[in-house]
Amino acid sequence: MSFQIREAITANVQGDSPVEFRETVEDAIARGDEHLLPGLGVFLEKWWQTSSKEEQAAFTEKLSKAFQN
Repeated sequence: MSFQIREAITANVQGDSPVEFRETVEDAIARGDEHLLPGLGVFLEKWWQTSSKEEQAAFTEKLSKAFQN
C-alpha cells in the first residue's frame, strides 16, 4: 500500500474555508509538533504553485528577513 502524504493532506482540507485554513495553520504552529510540519509544507507547496512571481518574491524576502534575527 502506497501512502501519499500530499494526497492525504489535500483530501483532509478539500473545501475548507479561509477561516478553517487559518485555524489549521495557527493550531499547527501553536502545538509545535514536528509531525505537523509535512502538512504545513504541503500548504506552502500549493501556495507557491498558485502564486505570482511578485507574491513569491515578497514571501522569500520576508522569510529571509525572519531568519536573519
